[in-house]
Amino acid sequence: MSTLIQLMSKNPVSVSPDDSLTVVKEIFDHVKFHHVLVVEHGVLLGVISDRDLFKALSPNIGTAAETSRDLATLKKKVHQVMRRAPVALREHAKVMDAIHLFNTEGVSCIPVVNAANQPLGILSWRDIIRALDRTDKAGEATP
Repeated sequence: MSTLIQLMSKNPVSVSPDDSLTVVKEIFDHVKFHHVLVVEHGVLLGVISDRDLFKALSPNIGTAAETSRDLATLKKKVHQVMRRAPVALREHAKVMDAIHLFNTEGVSCIPVVNAANQPLGILSWRDIIRALDRTDKAGEATP
């Protein structure tokens, strides 16, 4: 099976802890992924998912019922909503380490970091499933 480095999405999108949720909403409105890393001075501080954003925003945004109070939820800062100290793996970890974390920690993505906790990429359970599917179609033994 492939290594984490081969499976992960490289150059993950990141935001600052002081960015507003407007920035995060703009990202999620234009991409197909579900997690953004929160980075400050090159170091991973947290993760914010589209679900975290959805829970933090008023459901009236973009509707006829929208008020200034609803719009104010977009002004919240990332650090108010992000998951702090996210589960992460070092770049040389094994795929089975990632599978174990997915099964035990209830996360759907795992940042991959170097020794200085600087993000190198992000791994989702879908990345592993995709690799297993390719392996199976190639006629190789699956793990």
